[in-house]
Amino acid sequence: MVDAAKSGTFKIGGELEIVRLGFGAMRITGPGIWGDPADPAEARRTLKRIPELGITFIDTADSYGPSVSEELIRETLHPYSGLVIATKGGLVRPGPGVWNPLGRPDYLIQEAHLSRRRLGVKRIDLWQLHRIDPNVPRSEQFAAIKSLIDDGVIRFAGLSEVSVAEIEAARAVFPVATVQNRYNLADRTSEAVLDYCTKNGIGFIPWFPLAAGDLAKPGTVLDAIAKKHKAAPSQIALAWVLKRSPVMLPIPGTSKVAHLEENVAAADIVLNDEEFATLDKAARG
Repeated sequence: MVDAAKSGTFKIGGELEIVRLGFGAMRITGPGIWGDPADPAEARRTLKRIPELGITFIDTADSYGPSVSEELIRETLHPYSGLVIATKGGLVRPGPGVWNPLGRPDYLIQEAHLSRRRLGVKRIDLWQLHRIDPNVPRSEQFAAIKSLIDDGVIRFAGLSEVSVAEIEAARAVFPVATVQNRYNLADRTSEAVLDYCTKNGIGFIPWFPLAAGDLAKPGTVLDAIAKKHKAAPSQIALAWVLKRSPVMLPIPGTSKVAHLEENVAAADIVLNDEEFATLDKAARG
């Protein structure tokens, strides 16, 4: 039986337990992550399938749609029995495919309140700063996040697309529970950040976790290992990411039930140390 729980569990902030293999809700929107999904009925079926597959962690953002993803999640899954819904703020969306940081404290606070209302919760379990705005002192952005925690608007807070130095600067102001950076078998830019999170018990949420670059092509070691496990290359790439660190919380996203089930089936795949090392070497090479 396909069950995300086979991926293991992690406690956000050392308290809030989730199944490590989660769901990213960016794709339940229209082209350019703008407007309604092309097939709203299928998007709803996908969301309804999430708890049935053992997933307990959903990652979204106020900018997905904008607002569309949060609203669809509430419409389909509220009151979230057994689910942790994480969201993000700090970007504005003037059009499809356009993402602009906006880190003014009053804006961040407003967006967190609006997300809480759209999701239909008294307190957001995990709220993450989508990007640090380079045009606003980061200390002001971090202070706004601390105020959201102090006021009970959010329970735990995280950051997205940050360096180790930025995490440490934020930790001087509030407890950083998660970090969400791009990371996959092919893109290892955030290796140092992942190592820092592993050492400090900070959840690391890799976005775009299924990518494998040229390794996804036929005839590669990834292709050979996938055939050995009777799996898709993307499933092996996801299994590799899960094995990389105990704080890894991948959130592959989709708007289709069949793709969701394929992703969750990766939790069944256990790579041995030799396979893991072979893939690691091939990706770095």
